Amino acid sequence: MIKVNNVDKDTIRSSNIKLIINLLFNKRELTKQEIAKETGLSIPTVINITNELIEEGLVEESGVGQSSGGRKPIIITFNPNSKYSFGVEINSKYIRIILTNLDANILEDEVIRFNGAFKLNENNITNIFDEICKIIKVISLKRNIKDSSILGVGFSLPGTVNEEKLFLELAPNLYVKNLDFHYIEEKLNMKVYVENEANSAALAELRLGIAKDMRNLVYISIREGVGTGIVVSGYLYKGKNKRAGEFGHMTVEKDGRVCTCGKKGCWEVYTSSEVILEEYNVISKNKVKSFEEFFKLIDTVDKNAMKVWDKYLDYLAIGIHNIILIMDPHYIVLGGDISEYDKYLIEPLKNRIFQNNNFFCEEDLKIITSRFKENSSIIGASILPIEKLFFINERIL
Repeated sequence: MIKVNNVDKDTIRSSNIKLIINLLFNKRELTKQEIAKETGLSIPTVINITNELIEEGLVEESGVGQSSGGRKPIIITFNPNSKYSFGVEINSKYIRIILTNLDANILEDEVIRFNGAFKLNENNITNIFDEICKIIKVISLKRNIKDSSILGVGFSLPGTVNEEKLFLELAPNLYVKNLDFHYIEEKLNMKVYVENEANSAALAELRLGIAKDMRNLVYISIREGVGTGIVVSGYLYKGKNKRAGEFGHMTVEKDGRVCTCGKKGCWEVYTSSEVILEEYNVISKNKVKSFEEFFKLIDTVDKNAMKVWDKYLDYLAIGIHNIILIMDPHYIVLGGDISEYDKYLIEPLKNRIFQNNNFFCEEDLKIITSRFKENSSIIGASILPIEKLFFINERIL
């Protein structure tokens, strides 16, 4: 007879707990009998685990169900407000900090903008980290949340990230490298997680969005740079050196514009969100400061705005076409700054990608904007701590 040691028993129990939490998260409420049927666990195991989860506040009893005879079964309901998570997004213009519940609903939202006195650089990083910690503590006090109810802090970062070492190795668009996030973990006494911003956004789609059914997708994050997160058969694909998805740095113009990475002609130099306003302001006397202003000009058929937008879509389509040929996904999901303006984006993009194309057609894949719009990356960051509570498999390749 094979003996099961304590480590194996603990692992099995932990997996069973996550199995039940994940089931109740998706179903919202079930009886103990239904939980046993769905999971294949015994009734005694389900009773023991649900009692433990009730004590922790993760689930609660919420009435009784129908009975065909005998005692009516007690309904167990998932409690999304039992635990909380912080998500932090850092880019070249601001730091954004959110507090979410277990449903990834945003409960608090704070932004710190960089200015002359408060800049992001390697010499000032301790002050920046201190400010992040300060705001997290203020939010916790405001909400009267105990540290024991906070699962951790997830960071969404543009660049090459080593999540095991809590290290941002290189971020060309931030002009920083080798940032160690252990400082925040020690200062807050909370678990800290770091992830590339496009992978964070893809994670949000994987856990709560279009990829929940474990389909293949490429998430394209369009911001001051262009990053991509890849989901293959329900797994977040990072590659051997965790640099997969740097499609923003594929060459689309030989000897083209200089990129922050040092190369010339990178895709992101022609398709970052900042390019749109910059190019319009170069050729037009009427200067614009926001996408809202720019797309109002599109509505009025402003010639310069139309010229800039057509050129932008041409370059965006070239890159997406290449990605589709390489990855053959079910979905291309567009997120970031311009995803709010999908009515100007999706149909003209489809026309450029699918017309005169012998390799794939519109029936082969869908091109959509993220359900989370510009919040994808920071919501993904807030999911990083929640993952450890909910999910048995990290689903990372």
